[in-house]
Amino acid sequence: MNQTDQVLNLLGLAMRARKIATGEELVISEIRRKHAKLVIISNDASENTKKTIMNKCNSYGVPCVEFESRYMLGYAIGKAERVSIAILDGGFAKKMQTLIHELKG
Repeated sequence: MNQTDQVLNLLGLAMRARKIATGEELVISEIRRKHAKLVIISNDASENTKKTIMNKCNSYGVPCVEFESRYMLGYAIGKAERVSIAILDGGFAKKMQTLIHELKG
C-alpha cells in the first residue's frame, strides 16, 4: 500500500471515528473554535476557496495542506466530492501530515 492510500484510509478511519468536519463553512467554524488540528484542501479547489481557508488557517495557526482531488477526498470518507476537510484529532492529524509531507518531499 502506498502513502496516498494510507492517507485516504486514515481519512476513512477518522470519518468513522467522527473526528472530521467537511465543507467550507464547517471547516472555518472548527478553525475558529480551535478544534481543527489539520486542514486538507483538494488540489482542484477554486483559488478563492483556497485563499479563504488558508488565510483562516494562518491566522489561527492551523496547518493546512493540499492533497488529491475533491473526488478522492469524498471517496475516502464515503461521501460525495469534498473540497475541504478539517481533522479534529491530533493523532490522525499528525500521521496524515507526516505522510503527506513525505509524498511531496
